[in-house]
Amino acid sequence: MSDFAAEFLATVKARDPHQPEFHQAVQEVVESLVPVLERHPEYREARILERLVEQERIVQFRVPWMDDAGEIHVNRGMRVQFSSAIGPYKGGLRFHPSVNQSIIKFLGFEQTFKNSLTGLPMGGAKGGSDFDPKGKSDVEVMRFCQSFMSELHRHVGADTDVPAGDIGVGGREIGFLFGQYKKLANRFDGVLTGKGVNWGGSLIRPEATGYGCVYFAQEMLKTRGEELRGKRVVVSGSGNVAQYAADKCLQLGARVVTFSDSNGFVVDEDGVDAGKLDFVKKLKNVDRGRIQQYKDKYPRARFHAVDAAASSDSPDRAAANPLWQVACDIALPCATQNEINEADANQLVRGGCTCVAEGANMPTTLGGVRVFLQSKIFYAPGKASNAGGVATSGLEMSQNSMRLSWSREEVDRRLREIMVHIHDVCRTTAEEYGTPGNYVNGANIAGFSKVADAMLDQGLV
Repeated sequence: MSDFAAEFLATVKARDPHQPEFHQAVQEVVESLVPVLERHPEYREARILERLVEQERIVQFRVPWMDDAGEIHVNRGMRVQFSSAIGPYKGGLRFHPSVNQSIIKFLGFEQTFKNSLTGLPMGGAKGGSDFDPKGKSDVEVMRFCQSFMSELHRHVGADTDVPAGDIGVGGREIGFLFGQYKKLANRFDGVLTGKGVNWGGSLIRPEATGYGCVYFAQEMLKTRGEELRGKRVVVSGSGNVAQYAADKCLQLGARVVTFSDSNGFVVDEDGVDAGKLDFVKKLKNVDRGRIQQYKDKYPRARFHAVDAAASSDSPDRAAANPLWQVACDIALPCATQNEINEADANQLVRGGCTCVAEGANMPTTLGGVRVFLQSKIFYAPGKASNAGGVATSGLEMSQNSMRLSWSREEVDRRLREIMVHIHDVCRTTAEEYGTPGNYVNGANIAGFSKVADAMLDQGLV
């Protein structure tokens, strides 16, 4: 069966030779599924894996727009609809210069299993553009979003495909996208999640990914009779996920000491308190500033610039990222893919880190994952620990369908129940397949099995 996995991965790489992030995501899943395929030969006979790694549909299109100086620009937009086996396509949109088919395919592939783990009826998709919203005026971002949705609206809908936000796509962008969709489709429906709460959005949605990540870490710690209170936490990133992961850590009595962005990271040995967190939220969400400005506001903190080699998100990055040399009990990578490589993982383990919960999508390289698993520390892959965002998007879809709006307490309660469920499913599935404590195997097997069974039920489509 290991020969099958190697041959399968070789076929995937030969078919799409220049998509390293997609290869990485597929390899992590396939290596976990060997015992499942041995126990369930019907999956191999039905070519479930072969069908799952080939997206149901990919749409790529040009996005022309005009800047404030009257100059015309052309970006590339895309939407990868991976699987609709258990529900309408669901997954975010990413606006970032690094966006290409490899990244969008890896995200859509991961999304399929992440959505499966939530227990909600959602398929997997992802999309985005190589447009960079940084430094653009609100009007320029609006023009781009309207042009992007002018094509995308043909391929999405409340019962077809429901995009959401991701890197570079926050409440501002969702608003512009929704407005254009509503104009073109002549419908007000739940086609996008992450909407404003006064026009169909859900309370807790902005907080959900960060909160859910911490809820998952909390559940892992409970299995050893531990809690977050008093733990020292290193958080990467300073966007939505990092902010609310830090927020929930503070609520639970942990001490957060770092934030980062692409230019570097700050270390605050005094710990981030509610006032400092509010400053970060305003800095990044309103002023759209850089994390280096944290030190200007709080001089006792230290800022460390990071060169391009250390901050690169390439899976082949050799340089170590000095952020992960900061001593901690818990690490929450909440920035981007491949921010922790093998050297970083070894440094975290040597530094006494006992728990890693991924808030970003695939922030750890395959070499880093192996280090975490071999060290026997708690390690939660993103498809499990960052599923709180899409889970709450699913709750937003439910509220839209019923024309209801739940209270903050109700949504948070449901989010926590979903994260506890995901943790329990991953843990028990790992034990069932002979790898207790391996949340990677548990998440991959549980997510895959539900989708695979649905595909068998629905026939060869």
